[in-house]
Amino acid sequence: MLAVSALLNNVALLMFLRYTFSSQAVNDANRNLKSYLAVLAVDYMIIVLPTLLIFTVLADWLYECTIGLVLLLLFSTVLKRAYCWPYTEGPHAVRASISSYRVVTMVVAFLCILAVDFRIYPREFAKTETYGTSLMDLGVGSFVLMNAVTSRQARNISSSMSRWKAAFRSTTPLLLLGFARLVTTLSLDYQVHVGEYGVNWNFFFTLAGVSIATSILNVPAKYSGILGSVILVGYQSWLTNGLNVYLLSNERGTDIISRNKEGIYSLFGYWGMYLIGVQVSYYLFFENRPSKQRSKHETRIRICLLSIVFWILTLLIDRHVERISRRMCNLAYVIWVVALNLQVLAMRFLTDNLFGSKVLALERAIDRHLLASFLVANLLTGLVNLSVDTIFVSSSSAILILVWYSWTLCVVMVLLDFSGVKYKFWVLLFPMAPFSGQHSKF
Repeated sequence: MLAVSALLNNVALLMFLRYTFSSQAVNDANRNLKSYLAVLAVDYMIIVLPTLLIFTVLADWLYECTIGLVLLLLFSTVLKRAYCWPYTEGPHAVRASISSYRVVTMVVAFLCILAVDFRIYPREFAKTETYGTSLMDLGVGSFVLMNAVTSRQARNISSSMSRWKAAFRSTTPLLLLGFARLVTTLSLDYQVHVGEYGVNWNFFFTLAGVSIATSILNVPAKYSGILGSVILVGYQSWLTNGLNVYLLSNERGTDIISRNKEGIYSLFGYWGMYLIGVQVSYYLFFENRPSKQRSKHETRIRICLLSIVFWILTLLIDRHVERISRRMCNLAYVIWVVALNLQVLAMRFLTDNLFGSKVLALERAIDRHLLASFLVANLLTGLVNLSVDTIFVSSSSAILILVWYSWTLCVVMVLLDFSGVKYKFWVLLFPMAPFSGQHSKF
């Protein structure tokens, strides 16, 4: 758990370090494509490339890297103190902090989904088979929670459409993507680890299932966490009374539920996680307070306290109830994911009085096209895996391939943002926009 926390902290610290060297807003940088790409190159060199190295060749020096980044950040902050951006309040400042949190999640995601296929990627960062925690175990949970934080439910936005029509519009694209992935992996004989979700299930079907369940029992945001807690406690009781043995076994029948038992049963956990995320987000950012507008200082205190509470719960449940298991999405896993995501949010809110609410070129491009970056990352990952036998690639070649892959992805996202292209299909899927990959990656 400590290693995963340190890895996420390093990505956030690199982003903060980039803020200290940023002397202009992204809007000033994108007046022409050349200057926009030049700013992107700096963002890439300070944020993405070091993250890639920490995840691979520098993994053995993880904690030394963390200490070094903290010291470098403190030093550069002191030097730049006279030029620091002013502390800001209001919706724009909150939005900037949430965007940074989403981008940290995405950078980790798109680097890991390809890096895991190379020997240079430490096996302890890859997904665990049954119990335990790793960097990639965090992926699908963080994506579900990220959607909850920025969902229409959390923001108390009512739809003019009927509940069933809205559910149909949100789940149909997900189901189409799920079946497209299934057909593609079968036709290309692409490696799929059955123990992830089952024989036919995948990440998109999980998102669709959560969306359908949320539409059927549509509760107000301020009560969604109660429902989520009831679902999680009930599901955990079922697990500890024998369901966990069935889900972790290699037994599979011929019926659709048995063939996809991991994906289907874990829906209870992801649904509960989503509902808790909705109420946490509502409580932190969107709760109506007619008497006064909550200050960012108050929000910061709430996030820090909630992060501590969820970390304490994680340690207690992991030790006394059941160990963390991403494969089953049990109670300990859900609480761990919430704790880590709140930790990243807390870091951004704690430091924004130093860095203000400006947004980097790379940050804005990824935040505006989250699902697009996810889809492009998966396409590039598939292309690399079909072209190269990754397991036999040398360390130097692996780094070169990963640099090409990550740089290409960043350039594509910035070109999309520069062109001003809007994708209503992706907005349909995720309200403020959104991640997946091999082993099922996510």
